[in-house]
Amino acid sequence: MPRGSSAKRERQYEHIKESAKKRGESTKRAKEIAARTVNKERARAGESRTASRTSIEDISSGRRGGLRSHSGAGGRTKEQLYAEARRRGIKGRSSMNKAQLEKALS
Repeated sequence: MPRGSSAKRERQYEHIKESAKKRGESTKRAKEIAARTVNKERARAGESRTASRTSIEDISSGRRGGLRSHSGAGGRTKEQLYAEARRRGIKGRSSMNKAQLEKALS
């Protein structure tokens, strides 16, 4: 963590690092993931001196992880399930909600 960072960012860094280690990442990789995530959040909040364009304009780290991970608490998004249903040719998919799409695909 950079010197002078807030207590909130320190807690965020430790939480992300521990979470990554629990998922099986090496200590080095967990530190890298945590540092990159916290630095991006600092840039988005205007807490850093410099920030890349993607740090500021891209969607937040938490949201991005949920959309791109294909797993996690919510699993696949409704759009991902719908695309899979379309590939499989499931009838009535356009009127189904997320739970119905999951059931139809299982």
